Amino acid sequence: MTAIETTLVLKRFVADVRPLVPTVAVWAHGSLALGDFQQGRSDLDLIAVVESPLDVAQRERLGELHQLLLDEEPAAAKLHCSYMPRGSLGEAGSDHVTWAQGRILERPVTPVTRRELLDGGLALHGPPPAELLPPLAPGQLEDYIRRDLREYWLTAAGEPPLWLQDIWVDLGLLVLARAAVTLRDGRMITKGEALTELLDLGAPADVVRDIHERRYGNPAPLGQEERALRGERARAFVRRGIRSTLAMGEDSAP
Repeated sequence: MTAIETTLVLKRFVADVRPLVPTVAVWAHGSLALGDFQQGRSDLDLIAVVESPLDVAQRERLGELHQLLLDEEPAAAKLHCSYMPRGSLGEAGSDHVTWAQGRILERPVTPVTRRELLDGGLALHGPPPAELLPPLAPGQLEDYIRRDLREYWLTAAGEPPLWLQDIWVDLGLLVLARAAVTLRDGRMITKGEALTELLDLGAPADVVRDIHERRYGNPAPLGQEERALRGERARAFVRRGIRSTLAMGEDSAP
């Protein structure tokens, strides 16, 4: 996938979605907005602000649009979009119609995404995020991060089979590093910056190098025993790291 293909699919999406639903704005967040986007590897994370909640017919049309893009634009395989009604922008816990994993579903736009948008969201159409999106309440981001670590990632760290997969090793360590920085000093960092932070946190250097190669290079394939050993080491580090990060966050909470 090339930069030209990415630019073209974004332009086509913005042009095609606007006639289907009343679209106030389209924003990019994640790596695309934060300057760490890797062609063919990073997701195209989008938010579309719409005038009103979507009805069944509009959802069906959006599903058809996304499927057509998948069929005709290779870069669309990485494109995900949540549709937020303008009147619900302040409701952080609300579920929103979302295209992800090749289908229409509903899920919330998390405080992490909201903070990314407010800090540096990229406006592809309409006003920038800071003009429409309310600021986060004090402690809202930190509370969400602690809950996500405690209820989701700590549970996942207790399930060894998951950690045989690259995606769990990559996300688990990167989420932990980014969470640790935010709870420590309030900053949001990119995945690239998180790789450096992982070494400072004491992550196994070879596992960090493995993640780096998958994101920026050409990793060598792992054998079954190597994969199992890597998974156990990654899982153990994430479990320890979550516990120490949660303790740090709670100690510094007001």
